[in-house]
Amino acid sequence: MDVISDVLVAPFQYGFMVRALIVSLLVGIMCPMLGAYVVTKGLGFMGDALSHAVLPGMVAAFLIGINPFLGAIPMGIAVALLSGYLIKRAGVSADTSVGILFAGLFALGVVMLSFTRGLRVSLEDILLGQVLGVTTRDVVVTAVMAGAVLAVLYLLHKEFVFASFDPAGASVIGLPTQALDYLLLALLAVVIVLAIQAVGIVLVLAMLITPAATSFLLVRNFPKAMFTGSLLGVISAVAGLYLSYHYNLPSGPSMALLATVIFAVVVAVKKAR
Repeated sequence: MDVISDVLVAPFQYGFMVRALIVSLLVGIMCPMLGAYVVTKGLGFMGDALSHAVLPGMVAAFLIGINPFLGAIPMGIAVALLSGYLIKRAGVSADTSVGILFAGLFALGVVMLSFTRGLRVSLEDILLGQVLGVTTRDVVVTAVMAGAVLAVLYLLHKEFVFASFDPAGASVIGLPTQALDYLLLALLAVVIVLAIQAVGIVLVLAMLITPAATSFLLVRNFPKAMFTGSLLGVISAVAGLYLSYHYNLPSGPSMALLATVIFAVVVAVKKAR
């Protein structure tokens, strides 16, 4: 019992681990829940691009001394909406428009980092995440925004699913498919920004896509896939946090790696059968 207590309970005698656990749970639930729509609509590249494109907003927030959320979330939503506009209005393919914004804004963010000398801003923490360093304010903001995202997904679940699987049919019956697409992109931007503090810009796609993709290998029903993905996301996030604490490993990569291992195991088992 003492060994179990040391392994499972001891880490949470520290406040920073309790805060990290709460944020990890929220990220593990949110990312795959929205990731189910991302996988269905083929928005994986968009998610990766958004995670990089919010960097200028985060750096701008650091420079003026405010919470990085306040810079990254509006930036992410603006980029998501601009991407949607370019795809629909500018005659540019989805991959091209997203690639242009992704490269240009990420480059801008890296250049802006050169002006943060003297500030406690680590490029490594931004790229790979630092969930062990979240503050109480970060926890509150994450919880509020996560609640808002999940509430919107619950209220508009049927509309999102219909527009995802049959956009033409949704338009015929009068659903505002374009508005739903923009709203989904905005929610994607919010979730990505919230997840960045846990797993970083580079690895956020792993928590967004991998548990959701794994869930579709296990179940075919869409709502069940959403909840199965969230369960796998929570397992990956919490187990990664334990590995980070006990073996002095980076938390974000540990979470992302576990999600990938679970996916590989499920694929191997299905092929063996």
